[in-house]
Amino acid sequence: MTTPFGSYELTRFPADPRDRLRAWDAADEYLLRHLDAGTGERGPVDLAGAGQITVFGDRWGALATALAAHRPTQITDSALTRAATEANLARAGAAEGTVTLLTTQDAPPQRIDVLLVRVPKSLALLEDQLLRLAPHVHAGTVVVGTGMVKEIHTSTLNLFERILGPTRTSLAEKKARLIFCTPDPAVIAAASAAAPAGGGWPLTYTLDRDAGSGAGLTAVNHAGIFCADRLDVGTRFFLQSIPTNTDGARVVDLGCGNGVVGTAVAVADPDAEVVFADESYQAVASARATYEANVRHGRRDRAEFLVGDGLSMLPAGSVDLVLCNPPFHSHQATTDATALRMFAQSRRALRPGGELWIVANRHLGYHTHLRRLFGNSEVAASEPRFVVLRAVKQEKRPRPM
Repeated sequence: MTTPFGSYELTRFPADPRDRLRAWDAADEYLLRHLDAGTGERGPVDLAGAGQITVFGDRWGALATALAAHRPTQITDSALTRAATEANLARAGAAEGTVTLLTTQDAPPQRIDVLLVRVPKSLALLEDQLLRLAPHVHAGTVVVGTGMVKEIHTSTLNLFERILGPTRTSLAEKKARLIFCTPDPAVIAAASAAAPAGGGWPLTYTLDRDAGSGAGLTAVNHAGIFCADRLDVGTRFFLQSIPTNTDGARVVDLGCGNGVVGTAVAVADPDAEVVFADESYQAVASARATYEANVRHGRRDRAEFLVGDGLSMLPAGSVDLVLCNPPFHSHQATTDATALRMFAQSRRALRPGGELWIVANRHLGYHTHLRRLFGNSEVAASEPRFVVLRAVKQEKRPRPM
C-alpha cells in the first residue's frame, strides 16, 4: 500500500500467499490522502500536533500502520485484526508499543482529539461504539469516517448525526467515500441521555421450544453479533441435530457467536468441558454471558473462553467434539477461506475418533472439503436450505514395513 505517509507491505491474518484479498482497500487510501492533504470543511489536519488519535474499525491495521509515527490508539472487535496489525507494524519497523491496541470491550481513551472510523459491517456495532466514544470527544475533535460506497448508507450517516453532530459526505473516489462529522456537545449530551443503559446492549432473549436442545435457554448478545435479536435459522436447525449426550467430553463451540450451541451442550451434560472460541471480542463476551445466564454456579469452572485464531490455541489431539456454524464472509468479501481453516484446525485439535459437526448452506458443498481433510463425511441432518455434516478423525494406521 502506497500512501502519503509511506509505502507498506501489508498482509491479512493469518497470512496466506494464496489469498487474493488485500489487507487494505480504496477507503483506507482515501482517508489517508485526506489526512495528508487536509481537505474538507475543517481545513488541514496537523497530525503532528493533533493530540490523541483513535482509530476504530481498522480492518487489518492499514490505518494504524500508516499513522504509527503519530502513536494512535486502535480499537477493534477482531483478534485477527489485532494480530495482523502487530505483524504489519513489525514489518514496517515500528517499535513495540507505538500503537495502543484496545478491544471493543475496553474503556476508550479519556480524551480523543482525532477520531477515525472505518465503517464496520454491523450497524449495531457502529452505534454501540459511537455511543461509547462520544463522551470522550469534544467540540474540537476531528471526526472522519471512511468506507466503500456500498458500506455507507443513510442509516450510517444518521448514526453519526444523532450521536455526535452535523454530518456530511465527500464525493466518491474509486468507489470509496469519506464521512465528515462536526461534534456538537449538545447533540452528544442529548444522545447519551436518550440512550438506554449500555446503549441497550447486551440484548437478551429466550429461545423458543422449536430450538431443539437450546429450547428455554437465555441468549445474551453484545452489539455486532449475528442475528442479535433472534436465533438465526441455521443455528436453530443445528440445535435440533447436535449430539448433547457427550458423556463428559471436551467440546468446542467454534465460531461461537453468542454461545448458545456450547451452552446447550453444557446444560444437557453438566460434566462436559466446553470451550467457546471466536475471533470476535464481542462474541466471546456474549458467549460468556450466555453461559453464565444458564449454567449453575457450581459448574462454571467447566467452561473456557478463547478469543483468537480459531483452535490454534489448543494442543493437538485435545478435543473430543467440535461444533461449528462457519462464516462465509470476511468483512464484506465472500470467501470460504475462514471455513476451510476452521475445518483444518478442527482436524488437528481432535483426538482420533473425535468428531466435527458443522451446519452450512447446502450449496456451499463443504462435504467435499471434509472428505478431503478427514477421508469421510456424512449427512447427519438436512432440509431444503441447510445441511448438518459430520466428519470423524480416523486413527492413524501404521505404515507397512
